[in-house]
Amino acid sequence: MLIAQIIRDKGAIVHTLAANATLEDAARELNGKRVGALVVIDAEGAIIGVFSERDLVREIARRGAKALESDVASAMSRDVITAQPEETIDDCLARMTDRRVRHLPVLAENVRLIGIVSIGDLVKHRIALAEAESAAMQAYIAAQ
Repeated sequence: MLIAQIIRDKGAIVHTLAANATLEDAARELNGKRVGALVVIDAEGAIIGVFSERDLVREIARRGAKALESDVASAMSRDVITAQPEETIDDCLARMTDRRVRHLPVLAENVRLIGIVSIGDLVKHRIALAEAESAAMQAYIAAQ
């Protein structure tokens, strides 16, 4: 299964945030949108980072509640690892495991943000595929 199919299934909504937003703003967005990460964009809409729950927890652990006054740019992951719509679930799962990330912004033509996938999204679809294959195999065996 391709990443494009996952984006079609789950929708192309991507929650974004400006780099100058505070960590408190980011925490409210994460909670309000019920997501684990926000894509950080510049004034032109280009991706400059990803801010996740993990980034928030690390900053609060390092600096305490005072960290909430800091801007997202000071805590976000800047080395953004992305996915392409034509990649497979397995390719992206391997990249996420290797790079230890839980979210991949999906870019069309390596430029335009068209969605985001989480490791949970990919595992969910991988399990559904395995279950469908198992059911098909059981049906085949039962028909013999």
